[in-house]
Amino acid sequence: MEQDLTTGSVFKRIVYFSLPYLLSYFLQTLYGMAGLFITGQFYGVDTITAVSNGSQIMHMMTVIIVGLAMGTTVTIGHSVGAKCMEQAEKIIGNTITLFMGIAVAFTVILVVLVKPIVVLIATPQEAVAGTSIYLLICFIGIPFITAYNIISSIFRGLGDSKSPMYFIGIACVMNIALDYLFMGAFHMGAAGAALGTVCAQTFSVLVALWVIRRRKTGISLKKSDFKIERAVIGQVLKIGIPVALQDGFIQVAFMIITVIANSRGVSDAAAVGIVEKVISALFIVPSSMLATVSALSAQNFGAGKEKRATDTLRYATVITTIYGVIVAVLIQFIAENVVGIFTSDTTVVTMGSAYIRSYIWDCIFAGIHFSFSGYFAACGKSYIGFLHNIISITFVRVPGSYLASKYFPDPLFLINEKNMQYTAKTTARKHLQTVQKCGIVSMLHFYTNILDKGT
Repeated sequence: MEQDLTTGSVFKRIVYFSLPYLLSYFLQTLYGMAGLFITGQFYGVDTITAVSNGSQIMHMMTVIIVGLAMGTTVTIGHSVGAKCMEQAEKIIGNTITLFMGIAVAFTVILVVLVKPIVVLIATPQEAVAGTSIYLLICFIGIPFITAYNIISSIFRGLGDSKSPMYFIGIACVMNIALDYLFMGAFHMGAAGAALGTVCAQTFSVLVALWVIRRRKTGISLKKSDFKIERAVIGQVLKIGIPVALQDGFIQVAFMIITVIANSRGVSDAAAVGIVEKVISALFIVPSSMLATVSALSAQNFGAGKEKRATDTLRYATVITTIYGVIVAVLIQFIAENVVGIFTSDTTVVTMGSAYIRSYIWDCIFAGIHFSFSGYFAACGKSYIGFLHNIISITFVRVPGSYLASKYFPDPLFLINEKNMQYTAKTTARKHLQTVQKCGIVSMLHFYTNILDKGT
């Protein structure tokens, strides 16, 4: 099952590894968007708001789990690159034990805190009941959501990005079918959307476990591998915690923007919720590069091929930058059509299209940031990405959104327009300073090399 990512064309390795991940991430995003689309076909703005608010909370929980699991992907990658499979088996066993404990703890705590969370995000009164039941059902399903993401992180650390794609493909088809069944036929509202998601994730985990048992994976886990070892867990968490905190704080910042929108009324809340779903779909390329760069670079660092790891970063940055520019320009012309897919409410469409036109420019800089974050995680310096996000969130994103909502109370456009324009400049400057300080390669020299090579 494991694949050697330390030889061959760097560009081809990036493409071959990232495409399955890209597709799996797209499918995962698709069934989240499908749930919102189906909700809009059968219900009004209040239920749309409930599903979008609830799914945002769940997305935040998921990215925290995925961030922690990045430590597993990288440490397994180091072991595979160094041809030390016994260590990889120990990491896998410890990861399973650790994350099942975390999943149970998350479930208990979050089920108790459902009502406070709904109040904390300032959910409009019309959507309180729907959001509460959505979160309750999803929180109960956290162990299965965690299991899927851990299995995927292990496969990717071994160099296999195709298997997770198949598992999520099954979940996507099942989730869409269940959404139509629960929301359309059974009229279960937000509860039906949550139940469809949890059932689909659970089924994909069962399929994944069945495949692992029948396939020759190259990994043979012993009982002793599941026994927690401080050194192994410390290695995983040293990389995973900064990434989880980084991604978690980003989602907290988005939730604060959601709170601002919720306080402005149900139409604003629905518009922001729809755009967040669309953005998550459009960010599939930047997000795939985070996982791709971390997995490829980790194996190359483990094999002692540091230049090849840096080349991976170079190609990934170019790919995400080109993609970001194309998408940002395209959205300026089709914003109303995109938002209109999810609702026929003209007020929501108008607000959402204005919001996404300003928001989408972040796709360019997010791609650069994710590529560097993957590289930093692979070389054991994931704290750099964490520090960058803390600075940008604390001093730009949150205060910028709050002030824009106060000084420009009518449109959603300015909540993100001023924020993103400044964030873009700040992000580029901070990447330059970070790279120079770490001695990896200066951005000026970086882009000069790209142009010289005609990439």
